[in-house]
Amino acid sequence: MRLEIGVVDAFTEKPFSGNPAAVCLLEHDLSDEMRQNIAMEMNLSETAFVQRTEREGHFNLRWFTPTLEIDLCGHATLASSFWMLRKGWAKENVPIHFHTMSGELIVNASHDGLEMNFPLIPTVEDQHPYFQKELFGKKIVKAAQLHKNWIFELGNEDSVRSLEPDFMLIAKHSEEGFIITAAGEKYDIVSRFFGPNVGVPEDPVTGFAHCALMDYWNQKTGKTQLKAYQASRRGGELELEKHDDRVLIKGKAVVVYQAEMELKND
Repeated sequence: MRLEIGVVDAFTEKPFSGNPAAVCLLEHDLSDEMRQNIAMEMNLSETAFVQRTEREGHFNLRWFTPTLEIDLCGHATLASSFWMLRKGWAKENVPIHFHTMSGELIVNASHDGLEMNFPLIPTVEDQHPYFQKELFGKKIVKAAQLHKNWIFELGNEDSVRSLEPDFMLIAKHSEEGFIITAAGEKYDIVSRFFGPNVGVPEDPVTGFAHCALMDYWNQKTGKTQLKAYQASRRGGELELEKHDDRVLIKGKAVVVYQAEMELKND
């Protein structure tokens, strides 16, 4: 069986920036083992698998890192939607309904970009048991806990950009990883995400992290709209808008390449 795979850079309009994800539109089911093998072979932070359901406009969506399946991935959802538009699986201005391990996610696409409707991830201010005053030489302003991850607010944008992480320590002192953030200069907020325990030492642009960052910064500032920048080496832009317990994440994407994989004995 031959499987076509698209690689899409998400949260950017320029190739070789933003966050790349592989997308597989499945006409036939694949075993979990084969999905994991494909994700390992692609060796990107996430590979997404999309399948049609019996309801028009509704799809099952799953995400795999090179090492495991994860509950929620924003950039691979954005990439999936963009690739589906390219391949005729979806249409502009017609909502795409994804059924996932994190519930139903809705994406709307237009000529201005894509808008994802995601659950807001609650954050609770707390003190990390190991990193209390400093994180790799940078002063911690405040810390907060969320499901399987920690947020550390640092003093300024430069502290976020210049921080040099020790991935072994992050892996030892987190279940998944760390989000670091600060108020931005050009943008409302800047951030980075380190996830060594999910096979992603530093993620270029992280949708799920911004579901938590929207809650964190809303609690701190009261703002319900944020322009965000993830300050990884590749970099990426996001627009966030809070609506009760949901967050709209807006971004753009570009196709980098497509390939064909030959599968045997699944």
